Amino acid sequence: MELTSDALVNSLLAAGSLSLLLTLWLWPRLARQRPLPMLGRIALLTVTQVTVLAVLAVSVNNSFGFYTSWDGLLHPGGAALSLTSAGRPKSAAPATEALVAPTAEGGLETVADLPKGTPEEVGKVESIRVTGKESGLSDQMFIYLPPEYFNPKYSRMRFPVLVALAGYPGTALHLLSELRLPQTAWELQRTGQMVPTVIVMARPTVAEPRNTECVNVPNGPQTETWFAKDVPAALRATYRLGREAPSWGIFGYSTGGGCALRLTMRYPDVFGSAAGLHADFAVPEDYSTGGNLFGGDRTLLNHSDLTWRLNNLPVPDISLLLVSTRKEEDYAATQAFLGVAQQASAAHPELKVDSLFLDDGGHNFDSWRRELPASLEWMSDHLATPQDREPRQ
Repeated sequence: MELTSDALVNSLLAAGSLSLLLTLWLWPRLARQRPLPMLGRIALLTVTQVTVLAVLAVSVNNSFGFYTSWDGLLHPGGAALSLTSAGRPKSAAPATEALVAPTAEGGLETVADLPKGTPEEVGKVESIRVTGKESGLSDQMFIYLPPEYFNPKYSRMRFPVLVALAGYPGTALHLLSELRLPQTAWELQRTGQMVPTVIVMARPTVAEPRNTECVNVPNGPQTETWFAKDVPAALRATYRLGREAPSWGIFGYSTGGGCALRLTMRYPDVFGSAAGLHADFAVPEDYSTGGNLFGGDRTLLNHSDLTWRLNNLPVPDISLLLVSTRKEEDYAATQAFLGVAQQASAAHPELKVDSLFLDDGGHNFDSWRRELPASLEWMSDHLATPQDREPRQ
C-alpha cells in the first residue's frame, strides 16, 4: 500500500473508527481499579490516539508532499543521491541510463481528471525520469505533450516549452492533482487562449529533504546547473522542442515561483520568460535550507538576491510576471520588488515586467488555482513559437 494512496488513508480511518468504538464498548468492562483493567484502558487510549495521529500525519503528508514513498520516509535523502569524494551529488542511477526514460513512479495513475481521449485529441501526460550529465542529479517529472505533437501535420515542428515548478516540500504530482496544471492548459489550448505548448512539471526539491532554492550549493547539490543546463539539454535531445530562449518559459508557485524568477534572471539565454506566484525574491536562511546555503559566501548570496541583481548587474532581456494577493503576507515584498523592477524596466526596456494581484486569498492552492489561467495566458503570450523545424530523415 503506497504512502500517498487513498487506500492507506481510508484504512487508517477505518482503524481509528474501530478503535474508538472498541474503546466505548470495552471501557465499562475495564472500569475496575486493578492492574490488568488499568493496562487495558491505557492500551485502548494508546491505540486510539496512534491511529488518529496516523490519519492526520498521512493526510498532511499527502497535502504538502513531505515524502512520496515509504523508502523516502524511512531513508530520507539516501535513495536518490550519493556523494563523490569532492562532495558533488551524483545520481544513484547507472551511468548508462538514458537522459530521459519512461517511469511508473510518481503516482500519475492517481490523477483521475486528466482529459479523456486519444493523444491526437487531448494530448498526453507521461511520467519520466530525467538524468543530468553535468550536475549528476536525477529526478522524476511529468511532461504534457499537446494534441498537435501527435498530429502528422506538425510532425516536423518544434514546440514552445513551459517548465513548471512546485513549491517546497511539494512534489511534481501536486502540479497535476492540486494545481490542475495540464487540465487547465488543455482547456485554454482547446479554446484558443493558449498556443500548443509542451509543459514539463517538476519539483525544486531534487536533493530531498533539503530545500536548495534551485541554486548551486558549494560542495553540495548543483540544482541550478540541473534546471538551467541538464534538464533543457536532456529534453531537447528527446522531444521536438524549441532551442532558443524565447521559446522556453518557466513558471512556479511559492518556492517554485522564486526558482522560476531566479533561473530566468540568471540564465536569460535559456529562459526568456517567467511567472512567479507568491515567490521569494531572496534565498531564505531557515530550517528548510539548513541555514546559509552558500556557506557564508556573501557574493553568492547577493547574486541570488533578485533585487540586488537589478540594482548591481546588467539588466537581462526577459519578461517577468509577478503574482500574489493583496492579503498575502508576501504582498509587501512583491510590491517592493515590483517597484525596483519597474524602475529598471523604464531605464532598460529589454526587461518587461507585469503583475497580477487578487483582492483576497492566501499562500495556498485555492489562490494558485484562481491565478493559474491568467498566468498561463500571459506565459503563452510571451512564449515565441520556434521557427526551426526537425531535419528531414
